[in-house]
Amino acid sequence: MKNYIKHISAFAMGLILSGSMTACKDLTETNINPNGVESTAVHPNLLLTTVLSNTATSDVNLGFGDIAGVMQHTQKDAWFTGHNNFEWSNQSWTGNYSILEDVKMMEQRAEALELPFYVGVAKVMNAYHFARIADLWGDAPYMDAVSGDQGGEQYLLPAFDSQQEIYEGVIEELKEANDILAALGTFEATPQDILFRGNVLKWRQFANSLRLRLYLRVSEKMPDMASQGMLEILNDASRYPIITDASDDAAISFPGGTSANSWPSNTEFDGSNGSNYRRIKMCATLVEVLQSLNDNRISVWAEKVQVPIVLDESLPAGTDEIIDGKRYISADIAVGKTVDTDPEYVGIPPAVSNIPSEYNLNPTPGQQSYNPHVSFISERYTAPSGALLKARLLSAAEVHFILAEASLSGLVNAGSAKDHYEAGVKASFEAWDLENDFDEYINGEAAFDNSLEQIMTQKWIASWTASTESWFDYRRTGYPELVAGPAAIRSVLPVRFYYMQDELTINEKNASEAVSRLETTQFSQADDKNSAWSKFWLLQGTGKPW
Repeated sequence: MKNYIKHISAFAMGLILSGSMTACKDLTETNINPNGVESTAVHPNLLLTTVLSNTATSDVNLGFGDIAGVMQHTQKDAWFTGHNNFEWSNQSWTGNYSILEDVKMMEQRAEALELPFYVGVAKVMNAYHFARIADLWGDAPYMDAVSGDQGGEQYLLPAFDSQQEIYEGVIEELKEANDILAALGTFEATPQDILFRGNVLKWRQFANSLRLRLYLRVSEKMPDMASQGMLEILNDASRYPIITDASDDAAISFPGGTSANSWPSNTEFDGSNGSNYRRIKMCATLVEVLQSLNDNRISVWAEKVQVPIVLDESLPAGTDEIIDGKRYISADIAVGKTVDTDPEYVGIPPAVSNIPSEYNLNPTPGQQSYNPHVSFISERYTAPSGALLKARLLSAAEVHFILAEASLSGLVNAGSAKDHYEAGVKASFEAWDLENDFDEYINGEAAFDNSLEQIMTQKWIASWTASTESWFDYRRTGYPELVAGPAAIRSVLPVRFYYMQDELTINEKNASEAVSRLETTQFSQADDKNSAWSKFWLLQGTGKPW
């Protein structure tokens, strides 16, 4: 653990200085100097800002980054191998544990200063991040983690707790957090809380909604624990409030004052002359599902193609010209090539080739290409900040889809699966400022058909820019039924992260034991056990997702 707080993250400082958060998530000025503060003197409010801002950055980097490629929300046409093709290795959890060091310090300082609000919040964030580590890697240091300041092999080279033990532990932490916060009033004057501005009820809703998420996560392996835990929450709404309205979503906006606290694909601070934005395109999988459902969320998330292609078989051979903003081609130009002539939205198919920039007859393929025949993500993602540019940690839409699935499967009686499905879709539309489109949508192609596949497909759609959770759902259910593209290094989607080499070398004994508990599959191949296609405890014996 750090002995001194040498700096506050640039993201957090931007929030403090700019006050640019929207609605009730603005952050006003603070008189605390974050530089050179001893750990024994730092106030937990300073640490809270850092924890939340770093959580926002970490989550978006995953859910808008490579996992969006895995889950076929987006594809890249340059610097694409990790995003499109799953070329992963040596995936570090250093950033995750760095956040947890600050969480631990926040809790310790809160206990010393007798500030129960910060103790409860620290427990929520501790659970959030340890659950995320278990979700991504499986077994990992938990009980003896972030305690290196105590010295000795036990803490410097901590044992790996099992994935099951981590889930069980963080669920108990969330229970404890709710109880601590429930003993307080409804509001703590905490401008440094960039998530809920000290709203105790919203923190409790977040904690209990996280429990629902985790109960569903482990329901295949521990069905009794999952059903009993969910019923405990659902049967006592006053004691265990949950997020049910989009206005209560756990979401953090980006201040956008520097490169460190801006949306990652912005073109103002990215230093790449805009290429970080330009290389991200819509994936055909998501585009085609949205179009089949007449789903107007596509208009918020994607740009229309700049130059549609018109394939006209009546044109003379060799015709290839742009007229009135459309590219007209004769049939021979398209021979042996895939051509998408949709006049509005065109996505790149997943891992379509090792030159994805050439897709759909792009006249200038290559790393610096600019493809006018496929859909860029919305231009709103070129901005450093914006009303819709948020790290979405957990939403009302997700909670309703959790309850819809639990009811449909018989895990618990959470009410009508249809009602929760519709409430989940509505919450997503509200979160993206499309509430006026909901009624027509839900009575059209998206009308409830009483299937798990439909619930999971809508949950997947709603996870736009936060696709990590949809990856975890896919591993557990196999939905939506995604197919790896021809250029992917495996024929199926990966299911976990690789343990990083430093951990395998420095903490060899404990890391090797954790690796030995992984189950190889036919797709592990030369990676052996430490493979993104090996199964950890959560998936072993389930037959999912493949």
